[in-house]
Amino acid sequence: MAGSSTVLISMFSGVLVVPRPMRTKPVSAEQVHSYAAKAKEFAEAASSDLAAGRNIAATSLAIHAGINSADAVCGARLGQRAAGQDHDQVLVLLRQAGPDGAEVERDLRRILPLKTKAEYDPDDIAPTIAAKAVERAQRCAAVARRVASTTR
Repeated sequence: MAGSSTVLISMFSGVLVVPRPMRTKPVSAEQVHSYAAKAKEFAEAASSDLAAGRNIAATSLAIHAGINSADAVCGARLGQRAAGQDHDQVLVLLRQAGPDGAEVERDLRRILPLKTKAEYDPDDIAPTIAAKAVERAQRCAAVARRVASTTR
């Protein structure tokens, strides 16, 4: 449902915290296949850049592979994807998307925090960090492909 929202309420130090509502967009079966294909392409490009020693590009591409994987899985399992500016909101949807969502959520949770460093900060990314990001992105893309293959 376009514009639908989910609100999580948590307690932290006795203060009620209500995050902004989550924006979502509907996803068709055709779009699930598109997101899975994009995830695969980003993951393959990330692997190539890693092999060439381009750690920043590899990490950035890995993040995009993970996000597209999440969109494919959420689209297939929930019929929607996160559409807000906060990429962390997709993690909430992934937890609702069953075992496939949980599998992608585990890896995406680890690579999303690298987005600002890879895309906006002037610092380099260590080869070991980039390699782990690419490995996680490849796992996410594999799940997206598996889910898309069963989506009609």
